[in-house]
Amino acid sequence: MTTFAVHSTPVGDVLLVSGDEGLVTADVLRGDEQERDLYALLARLTRSLRTVIGRDDDGAGQVRRQLDEYFAGSRRRFDVPLDWRLVQGFARAALQQVCDVPYGQTAGYGEIAAMAGHPRAARAVGNACAGSPFSIIVPVHRVVHADGTIGGYGGRLEVKRFLLELERAAGE
Repeated sequence: MTTFAVHSTPVGDVLLVSGDEGLVTADVLRGDEQERDLYALLARLTRSLRTVIGRDDDGAGQVRRQLDEYFAGSRRRFDVPLDWRLVQGFARAALQQVCDVPYGQTAGYGEIAAMAGHPRAARAVGNACAGSPFSIIVPVHRVVHADGTIGGYGGRLEVKRFLLELERAAGE
């Protein structure tokens, strides 16, 4: 059974979709367009997963708890089961490597590409990060340009800055 819940965080509401294998997606909804964003995301996921997604306001308890701990500064790594079926091939390998970037640190797109076995695939890492279904949970916000500039975050640079600052401040 695949269900969704919406969880409030300091960076906005996060759509959490879970299935039998674990978390399918964690997507930060866009401020003033949240309701439209929510329904668009659910429609896309319904087509991709070929299943009905039911609402469960009490669902995703483990993910909710870990998100709250993360934003409180007491959690540095997520350990919820992830359902990777929306991510294939190199994108999946790259995102799995991103999980190893330590809390409060950053890695370049090229570094992640090398870790995933394709050192010349920095742009593909950027695409994988931009398309990650696991916002915050898989810390793509920790992946930056080689010159140290923060790069993109699905058009949500303020969220990326917030997450990087949160981790920097908690590490001091």
